[in-house]
Amino acid sequence: MPLVYGQLREMARRHLARERRGHTLQPTAIVHEAYLRLSREEAKNWQSRSHFFAVAGTAMRRILVDYARRRSSKKRGGDGSSYQLESGIAEPKAVDLIAVDDALQKLSLLDPDRARVVELRFFAGLTEEETAAALDVSTATARRRWMGARAWLHRELAGHQP
Repeated sequence: MPLVYGQLREMARRHLARERRGHTLQPTAIVHEAYLRLSREEAKNWQSRSHFFAVAGTAMRRILVDYARRRSSKKRGGDGSSYQLESGIAEPKAVDLIAVDDALQKLSLLDPDRARVVELRFFAGLTEEETAAALDVSTATARRRWMGARAWLHRELAGHQP
């Protein structure tokens, strides 16, 4: 854990930078919660560093989505907890984190490979090369899946824009 702690904290910081202002979670708390979740997993067969960070990113995503869902259930209509898709499109728009998670679950039913790329790129913060390595595909394949998934998510989330 000491070898990857700094990178996990940076990953959590990036997640929170896309959240609403005044978020009560801190990067350290997210890292510690993710660590607890990862340590409880029975199969800790991480195949590579990229694979570990992919799993950690998914755990952080679940932590933030669970937090947003709890907060939303406490307030009617939620609080506007949001992420920004850093898709490289000229003017990214903020989207509801719960809507992103719901859309990603829907995408995973339609195209699990593209959904996994979104988890790795968007939530885990992996580069194209790291994503390709984690999925054991070429960088070009990872890039195509990312582009297709981004386009699908943008269409799917169009009705959820604030």
